[in-house]
Amino acid sequence: MYVDIGAALGTVADPGVDEDALDGLDDRVASAHERIARGREDGEFGYAALNLPERTDAAAIESAVESVADAEYVLTVGIGGSALGAKTVTAALADDPDRHVILDNVDPEHVRRTLDSLPLAETAINVVSKSGTTAETLANFLVVRDTYEDLDIDWTELTVVTTGESGPLRELADEHDLPTLPVPDGVPGRFAALSSVGLVPAAILGLDIEGLLDGAASVADGLGPSLYDTPAYAYGAMAYALEEEGASVNAVMPYAERLEFFAEWFAQLWAESLGKDGRGQTPARALGATDQHSQLQLYRAGPRDKMVTVVRPRERAAVDVPDTDHDSLSYFAGTGLGELLDAEYDATVASLSAAGRPAVEVEIDRLDAHGLGELLYAMEAACVLVGELADVETFTQPAVEWGKRAARGLLAGEDTEETRTVADRPSYVVE
Repeated sequence: MYVDIGAALGTVADPGVDEDALDGLDDRVASAHERIARGREDGEFGYAALNLPERTDAAAIESAVESVADAEYVLTVGIGGSALGAKTVTAALADDPDRHVILDNVDPEHVRRTLDSLPLAETAINVVSKSGTTAETLANFLVVRDTYEDLDIDWTELTVVTTGESGPLRELADEHDLPTLPVPDGVPGRFAALSSVGLVPAAILGLDIEGLLDGAASVADGLGPSLYDTPAYAYGAMAYALEEEGASVNAVMPYAERLEFFAEWFAQLWAESLGKDGRGQTPARALGATDQHSQLQLYRAGPRDKMVTVVRPRERAAVDVPDTDHDSLSYFAGTGLGELLDAEYDATVASLSAAGRPAVEVEIDRLDAHGLGELLYAMEAACVLVGELADVETFTQPAVEWGKRAARGLLAGEDTEETRTVADRPSYVVE
């Protein structure tokens, strides 16, 4: 993969990173890399995620889903990292990404509409929860199970479970002898896309999960102590340095429709990992070229508090634009939609540079399993690097856990610090 930081340098952009400061930043990258390498070697919590390309057993995943491999659809019941990584993979690689549907919210109308839209007798159920106690996941799974039973469909013949060694979900899987895969030790959910957490739907749909892991491994093998020859670290170092200069928003803009969910996945990775101690960039999600006609106006002419991350594959499918007799459309002659999309990409970077706004370009050779594996792993490594440089606890999520405790306490009618805080929250109603 390739990372171009030229449009984020101080000679071009404000905020920007002065080229004279890169060597000093590179020294800090080298120190951070030593810490990351040590964490990987010792299998420490969080750092262990960067070992997944070599730890994940693709054959074991494919074996576990063999009983549902002929399913027409896959319904993933999970939330956050238990759903976004899996959907990112299938959205990018499946010929028909609509065959993979996720229930990652408990909006009752959405859940009912989703279940009503699927041929459930032909739909495999992929339930994912590390703890086996995630309220949203368990509630949705109970609704799904009940819906299958109402239709006299044996849900046990269609269900695969990915969970920890204990908890209600593990007990249910053991009770019904369901195919079960482990959540990897020491890996937070948002870093688990390259494990059974993220790869079960892809395996059911027959996608190339070995190629995905190979692509990730190629980046893992290339991690080195310098941002000058490690694209993942170049990206992370620039994101960190730009935040230090005032870029508190990171707008991720893939120029490939199949990477739209990648921006969703990135948003969780970046926000949940780095949003601590008053620090962290707010991830914004955009899609090129669609959002050139909406959000780009803000990124080019709004507050100088943003960096834009543009992502694209260098190779695209060929779809020619038909010739026309209209002189006003003659500029389309001999071109295709891919050329137009690349022109839009180049125009966006140039537009931002002309306005002195920072952009970092991230490219892969092609959007296949290998390329996607490269991209996912590189962003995870970049995130870990930023956490080291910013001195935050990258792998925890205390604010998220607070909300989980509060929700469970409210449902159970418990009197806890969290439920009392909810009851006493400020209110100023205008009717």
